[in-house]
Amino acid sequence: MFQKELTWFFVTFSERFRQGTQEAFEVVMFLALGHFFGCYNPKQFAEHAGIPHQTLYKRLKSLSLYMLKRMLLEFMVAQAAEHLRSVVGKSAATVSRANIGLRVDNSVIDRVGRLLRCRWSWYSGRFKKVLKGQDLLGIVVTVGGVVFPLHLVFCSKQGRANTDKPSLLLSMLSQLKEAFQREGIDITAFPITLDSWFVSQPLREELLKLGFTKIILAGKGNYVFTVDGEKRNASQWKKHLSLTHGLWGIEVAAKRMVATSPTFGKVGLLFYQKSTTRNYYLIDFSKNLLRGAEIWHIWKQHSLIEAFWKLLKSTFKIKEMRLQGDGLYAGLLIKIVAYLLAINIKMKNRTVSNSPLPTMLRTLARTYDLRQVLDEHFHGALATTY
Repeated sequence: MFQKELTWFFVTFSERFRQGTQEAFEVVMFLALGHFFGCYNPKQFAEHAGIPHQTLYKRLKSLSLYMLKRMLLEFMVAQAAEHLRSVVGKSAATVSRANIGLRVDNSVIDRVGRLLRCRWSWYSGRFKKVLKGQDLLGIVVTVGGVVFPLHLVFCSKQGRANTDKPSLLLSMLSQLKEAFQREGIDITAFPITLDSWFVSQPLREELLKLGFTKIILAGKGNYVFTVDGEKRNASQWKKHLSLTHGLWGIEVAAKRMVATSPTFGKVGLLFYQKSTTRNYYLIDFSKNLLRGAEIWHIWKQHSLIEAFWKLLKSTFKIKEMRLQGDGLYAGLLIKIVAYLLAINIKMKNRTVSNSPLPTMLRTLARTYDLRQVLDEHFHGALATTY
């Protein structure tokens, strides 16, 4: 069950990283595999495996911050590129059905520890208030309804030069563009969706400079738009408009308009009947304005990044990993490797392919024993941690 998936990680590591970090990487894989058996941090894993936890922490600390971030990016890009290649080379209809797109969002992890890095005051959409915690800015790609994380960065503080979210996002996208070019894939060919926090004309211009041509964002109610000579803010347009049911390619009542804005210039707007979301219209920042069906087709997969954050918090319990200093990214690396390992097992094994991820993990925990799996697949490497 685990052999092929674990082999992929070790082969990728041996091809892209120097051998001096082999022992530390084995610890990362130990701890990632431990998530399948209810071990969400080094202390829990050590107690379950019957080994001293001090050695695990020592091995993790041997990884520099540069190495941690590089490993995190390399594994995510390599995994996503492998799945993208299996789709992008096929017919246009197949690519369209896969609904490939980049999704951008951030998530707040509430924290109370004083010695943890990147702890600040952030607004949490989950709690609907500002709280102390770590803000994780993420870019994922969705392929056929499956989320593959591409780049994750903790935001240190708000409003500092070169550390604000739009600047971080542009830096992350530039790195991803170069990384995927080495894989032979142009990610700017895919649409990108963002929430209303990122709506700004400077960001729009920078995204177009990077090469992105299809850009869809959630809108806010206070933005002012002019349509056919009438000027209203979005909340007023919402009350004024009559939405149409049964539009081709759109499952909800909707209406598309071309509008002008004193801030954004000419844009496309798609108002739609909301269900579980507070957002009720989308802004089309694309190079060439898209049809309503295209806008909706691109946007309706954006909620998958929210599902990804929930998995990290509830299933992989990112909050239980409380490592100080550079351990912030060591913990994130372990969680992402565990997620990628789980996704690969789910996609490549028919016995669990139809199970939700939490159900699959519970099934594997009942079927296998952690110590036996470690001895079988790591060939006694666990003994070297003593």
